[in-house]
Amino acid sequence: MNLPSTLRNSRLLLHGPRFDVREVDVPEAGGGTVGKQVVIHPGAVVILPLLDDKTVVMIRNQRVAVGETLLELPAGTLEPGEAIESCAAREVVEETGYQAGRIEPLLDFYSSPGICTERMYCFVARELNHVGQDLDETEQITVEAVPLDEAVRKIRSGEIRDGKTIAALLYFAAFMGAAVQGMR
Repeated sequence: MNLPSTLRNSRLLLHGPRFDVREVDVPEAGGGTVGKQVVIHPGAVVILPLLDDKTVVMIRNQRVAVGETLLELPAGTLEPGEAIESCAAREVVEETGYQAGRIEPLLDFYSSPGICTERMYCFVARELNHVGQDLDETEQITVEAVPLDEAVRKIRSGEIRDGKTIAALLYFAAFMGAAVQGMR
């Protein structure tokens, strides 16, 4: 994983299969330094799969870290050397069971820049063909087709609380010309 220049003189605290944790000394305003821990992440994709212009394929994904099953868009971590678009194509099939005929970039953002280097790349997947899920052994995922306007309402009501899903859905609804009812 490439380190930003601000982390080049950092110390490795933990090396894991998916990410590392490093510590860097950050100057304090009054002099001296304080150690700051940063998660070094290879990046990830999130995919907004559209059955048609008004229906999104979403997943209910059991998330151990928060102890809940969340309604989300499919997503996944980049493998070493993997192209971003290839990762998006792979993840949409694995998690939803749909293969995309077209995958288009939507936006990218840092998921939690205060503690993590993870950059998320969002894509829209279209021309979907159902081929069946290919889940990892540890994944517990069910698939749901949700009307786009309903997904936006679920964000507003608090049913959707996953940040990457909120960002991708609202960006698409606001900027891609989607006619979404009840956004106001």
